[in-house]
This record gives sequence, structure tokens and C-alpha cells, in this order.
Amino acid sequence: MGAVSTAVTVPLSEYLDKVYRPDCEYIDGELLERNVGETEHSNFQMLISGYLHSRKKEWGIGVLPEQRVQVKATRFRVPDITVVLGALPKTPILREPPFLCIEILSRDDSMYDMQERIDDYLAFGVPHVWVVNPRKLRAYYCTQDGMREAKDAILRTEKPEITVPILELENI
Repeated sequence: MGAVSTAVTVPLSEYLDKVYRPDCEYIDGELLERNVGETEHSNFQMLISGYLHSRKKEWGIGVLPEQRVQVKATRFRVPDITVVLGALPKTPILREPPFLCIEILSRDDSMYDMQERIDDYLAFGVPHVWVVNPRKLRAYYCTQDGMREAKDAILRTEKPEITVPILELENI
């Protein structure tokens, strides 16, 4: 999820009024492109979203792919998948911390950029952040306690207890 090669500075009001395809993040006045569109990334985004969505009533969650989340006054992130507790929000942008943000690594993503994104989510109050590497079939969960690899490739949360078996998704 690297930055635009030449930084594009736009006013916040323009970012909020414009539709970008694919959507861009807005970081302190600069637009950041998101690395999307490759098969592995898209497939895992669809598999995880579908898995969570099919259990939304059981877990009491709402699932939103590519939802703008305002993490600070001048910072808007667009997680690959956002999970909220309860009903879907009525607002076009989330301004309250969601329960879970999921990022799926693309080939060109750097861990430096991903760590900044994770830090933004956690500082905003998101209790759970997952990072999935579809090429290596590895997954990580991040909380205020740090980042840990899900050695069994099962991502988990508590309250509610959500489990996503990364290695089994294509067989479900």
C-alpha cells in the first residue's frame, strides 16, 4: 500500500467530496494509492469477506469491504475489510473505531507502510487488526499488546469470539 510516486496534495473537503476508483487513503493532506487488483489479493478479500458475512448473525457483526475509516482529523484509512459490531452504520464514513480491520498484503506492500497503517488503527481504538499474506499463506493479528503470527493460520478475536481458518477458506 505504497504512496503515490509524486505526492498529490488535496484539501480535505475535496477528498470527502470525490469518488476515487479505487478509493485512496488520505493522510494529512496527501492522497495515497492502495495496492489492489491482483488475483491473490482480490481472492482472499472475497473469501474472508464471504466467510465473515455468512456468520454475521451468529457473531453479531457487519462486514464492510473497502470502507473509509477516519482514524484522525486529517487521516482516512481504507482497510480491505472492516468489521463492526451490531448493525451496519448509517454514515458513509466510519468515525468510531470498528471492531476489526483486515489488511491483505499485495505484492508491492512494504511492512513499513503496513506498520504505519496498523499503528493508526490501534491508536484510533480498533481492538483487532489482522494482516494476511496470501502468497505465503501466513496471517498475523495485532492488538495493543503487539503483533503475533497465527502459527496455526487461524485468526481470532474475543468478545465476540471470531475465528477465520485462513488455510481452509478455499475449501469452505
